[in-house]
Amino acid sequence: MPQGPQHAPHQGRLARAELSGERDDDSRRKGGRERGAQRFGGGFVGEEEGLHGSNEGIGYHSRMNARTGNEGLADRIRAWGRELGFGAVGIAGIELGEEESRLLDWHAKGRHGGMDYMARHGTRRSRPAELVPGTACVITARLDYWPEGARDAQEVLGDPASAYVSRYATGRDYHKVMRAKLQRLAERIEADIGPFPHRVFTDSAPVMEVALAARAGLGWRGKHTLLIAREAGSLFFLGEIYAGLDLAPDAPAKDHCGTCERCLAACPTGAIVAPYELDARRCISYLTIEHEGPIPEDLRPLLGNRIYGCDDCQLACPWNRFARPAAERDFAEVRNGLDSASLAALFAWTESEFDARLEGSAIRRIGHERWLRNLAVALGNAAPSPGARAALATRADHPDATVREAVAWAMARQARAGA
Repeated sequence: MPQGPQHAPHQGRLARAELSGERDDDSRRKGGRERGAQRFGGGFVGEEEGLHGSNEGIGYHSRMNARTGNEGLADRIRAWGRELGFGAVGIAGIELGEEESRLLDWHAKGRHGGMDYMARHGTRRSRPAELVPGTACVITARLDYWPEGARDAQEVLGDPASAYVSRYATGRDYHKVMRAKLQRLAERIEADIGPFPHRVFTDSAPVMEVALAARAGLGWRGKHTLLIAREAGSLFFLGEIYAGLDLAPDAPAKDHCGTCERCLAACPTGAIVAPYELDARRCISYLTIEHEGPIPEDLRPLLGNRIYGCDDCQLACPWNRFARPAAERDFAEVRNGLDSASLAALFAWTESEFDARLEGSAIRRIGHERWLRNLAVALGNAAPSPGARAALATRADHPDATVREAVAWAMARQARAGA
């Protein structure tokens, strides 16, 4: 991305029949960019972390709900959230019966792939009071992440020698930033009403983030399964405070996707198998982040140069003409040149370089071997060149079997394409 907005996703005006509830011209002029980490109702990263890691010593002892002195508290919470930099804050109830049915059906169809922890969590994901006893409402917030100054996303995707990293991951690890902001919001509430039982989560526990955010009126669940807001697109993180507070829930947002199905058409692997239905086993974000072992061979050519995550469904979404660039410096600033690095350069990183350069990044958790696997596949998809073949040759004898296999596949593909 150059210094301006993402041109490709914003070009052209949709017919009103295609996109329901299109914004007026004044609102449109205020918008402008593009992707998020919301996808599997709890996300890819650190699924168990919120249960055992953050907020030690904060617990629920019986079903304690703070019920007094809450007049106007919800409005104050929203105002405090805006002061902290959140794009929006809302209140959701804890009844997710319809969403639970969809989740169980998704599990039954095996669409969670190798994410067995999702099935192990059972109904705790869809029943907040089972995950954290005493929860009476969920305060949910969103935080914009699009790095406006990064190299144009479509330009990078069109350059097979460059590595494409999902734009949510080019800055600092969002878990740290989002969790700290949510904790400050909880502390602000405590300063107003006194101690109250709560737990803070951000993509770190079995939480149906998109469902809760939709119930809180922060947006609607788009056909790509991510949350979309009319005034902010879908390029933001989500986080929650499970609270023992008796607060009335906000009204859910209406669905404004209309007849548009651009996200389905844009998905490189056909992972969005139907509107509002995602098969993680085909999703590039899952394959490059969560999936262990070799990437299925039939899907490898479809990954192109995407080495960590995928933004295509969001780049195609017309609502992201209203997406807001990150105001948070930790997201606005690209680290390690990850918006425009070459595949060969990243493939040359040693394990110690990988750990050092990606310290404080969400990417680091996939480990060096998975990083090399992804890059090897991308190098196999690159235009045949002596540089690509030379880079691959340096890892031909790598001690990890999955890396060796990916390198052998890529070298064979380079040889065939160059013949």
